[in-house]
Amino acid sequence: MYWLAILPCLLYSVLCADPESRLVQLDQGPVRGYKDVKEGIFVFNGIPYATAPTGRDRFKAPLQPPTWSEPFEAKEKNIKCIHFNYMNMNVSKNDFQENCLIANIFVPEKIDRKLPVVVYVHGGAYVLGWGNIMQPKHLVKSNKVIAVTFNYRLAAHGFLCLGTKDVPGNAGMKDQVALLRWVSKNIAKFGGNPDEVTIAGYSAGSSAVDLLMISKMAQGLFKRVIPESGANTAAFSIQSDPIENAKEYAKLLNFKNVEDFDALEEFYKTVSIEELNSLNVMERKDSTFFMSPCVERDVGQERFLDDNPVQILKSGNYKKYPMLCGFADMEGLFRLPLFDTWKDQMNAKFSDFLLPDLKFADETEKEQVANKIKQFYFGNKGVGDETVLGYINYFSDVIFTYPTLRAIKMHVENGHKEIYLYEYSFVDNDVPVIPHTNIRGADHCAQTQAVLDGIWTVLDENLISSDYQKIKAVTRELWLNFITTGKPVPADSKLPAWQPVGSDWSPHMSINRTLELRGSLLKERTLFWEEIYDKYYRFPLKPTVPSSKKTEL
Repeated sequence: MYWLAILPCLLYSVLCADPESRLVQLDQGPVRGYKDVKEGIFVFNGIPYATAPTGRDRFKAPLQPPTWSEPFEAKEKNIKCIHFNYMNMNVSKNDFQENCLIANIFVPEKIDRKLPVVVYVHGGAYVLGWGNIMQPKHLVKSNKVIAVTFNYRLAAHGFLCLGTKDVPGNAGMKDQVALLRWVSKNIAKFGGNPDEVTIAGYSAGSSAVDLLMISKMAQGLFKRVIPESGANTAAFSIQSDPIENAKEYAKLLNFKNVEDFDALEEFYKTVSIEELNSLNVMERKDSTFFMSPCVERDVGQERFLDDNPVQILKSGNYKKYPMLCGFADMEGLFRLPLFDTWKDQMNAKFSDFLLPDLKFADETEKEQVANKIKQFYFGNKGVGDETVLGYINYFSDVIFTYPTLRAIKMHVENGHKEIYLYEYSFVDNDVPVIPHTNIRGADHCAQTQAVLDGIWTVLDENLISSDYQKIKAVTRELWLNFITTGKPVPADSKLPAWQPVGSDWSPHMSINRTLELRGSLLKERTLFWEEIYDKYYRFPLKPTVPSSKKTEL
C-alpha cells in the first residue's frame, strides 16, 4: 500500500522535473538549451542568427542579430517565417513572425572532441516550410555530429527580385549565408568544428545548397554538400524572368498598375507582409512557384548570385566540393493529387505544362516539341489511368531528376571526381500502391524521411516495420560517413564499395533493402532531355529596370 501511495508522486516528479540544461556563452550573450530526455541530446531552439529588416527595407539583406545580457532561454520551437499554410498542418498563426531568422542547434549529450557539423536547409518550394519541420535528432544521437536547422525568408518576402537597391533579390539566400557565417563564428562554443561543416538540404533546400555551392558569397563556409532531391539547374531554382514574375504575382494580389515600375516597387514595399506571402502557388502547371532565387543585377551590394548556374557549371569556375547527391525513384508522386484534375488538361494542351526555361521560335515549334515530349512519356494512349506512371515520371524528370543529372554531367566534364550519386527506392509494404497499378514508389524526398525525424515521419521508430528500421539505419550510416569523412562508404566500412560517379551517370548506388552499386542512372530519359535543352534552353534573365530608374540605382 505504501508503494501504491507514493508511486504517483514519484511519477510526477520524473515527468514534471525541470529538464537538465546547458549554458553556452556567445558574443550575443549567454544561451541556455535543454535536454531532450527522450532522445538524450541537448537542443537550443530559436536562437536569432540575424535580424530581418522590416518596413520598406524588408527585401534587403539581413542585419546583425540582437544581443542580450541575461541568459536567452532557447526553448521556442515554433517560430516560422510568414507563409501560407498549404499543407494544413494545424500551424498556429501566432507562430508566424516577420523577424523569423532563428537557428536550432542539436548537440550530443557527451562531447569529447570538436565534432563535424551538418547544417540542414528546409524545403518547401522556396515559399513555405520552417527549419524544424524535419529534425536531425537521430543523426545527433550517434554522438558523431552536431546539427543545425534554421529559418529563412520565404516567397516574395525572401525572393522578390526587382534589381533595385531596395529590392535587389535573393534575400532568402542571403539569410542562408548569414546563418552559415553565424555557424562559422559560434558553433565551436557548442562543441562543433567550424572547419568541418557539411551543408545539406531537401527539395528546395537541396536546390539551395546546390546554389550555395557555386555562390562566391558563401565560399569558405562549408566543406561538403548533400543535395537531396533538387538541383541548381532546375527551372524552379532560378527565376527565368524576375520582372515578369513580379508583375504576375502582383496581379494575383490585385495590384493592376504593374507596367509602372515605380508603382510596382512601391506596392511591394507597402503591402502587408501577411498579404505579400498569402498566395498558394504550389499548383502551377509550369512546375515553378513564381518566387525563387534569381541572377542579380549589380547595384553596388554583395550579390549572392551574379551569373546563371548553367553558365557557372559550364565554365568550371567554381570550387569542387565533395557531394552526396541523388533523389528518390518516383519524385513525381508529389504531383499525384493533381492527376485527376490535370490529365484532361494535359491531353488538351500539353504545352501548358512545359517549363519556362525552354524557349521556342514560335507557337508552332512549341506545340511540336510539346507533342514530342508527350509522346515520349505517354505514347499513343495520351495522359490517362493507363499511363499514370508516365505522368509520375514526367514530373520526376522536369522538376528533379533531369536537373540533377544535367548538373552532374557538367561537374564531371569539369573534372569533379568526388560526387557520390544514388537513387533511393525503398518502399515499405504497407505503402499504398499507385492508383491504376500494382506498383509502389519512393515519393519526393523519401531519403530525407529516412535520415531525419519530423512531421512526415513516425515519431516512435519502434512502431515502423523492421525493414524500414533497417533502411533508416543504413541510410543514416551513409550520411554520417559522408559528413565525417567525405565518403559515404569509407575504406574500413562493411557496406558495399561506392565509387564516385563518372561519365554516363555511372556508377550510382541503389539504396533499397540491399545496397547495390549499378551503372548509368536514367540514361535514356536523361539523354532525351539533353536533346531538348541543347536546342531550346532559355537562359534566365537578370532583372531589368527602366532607364529612368537606373540613374537612381
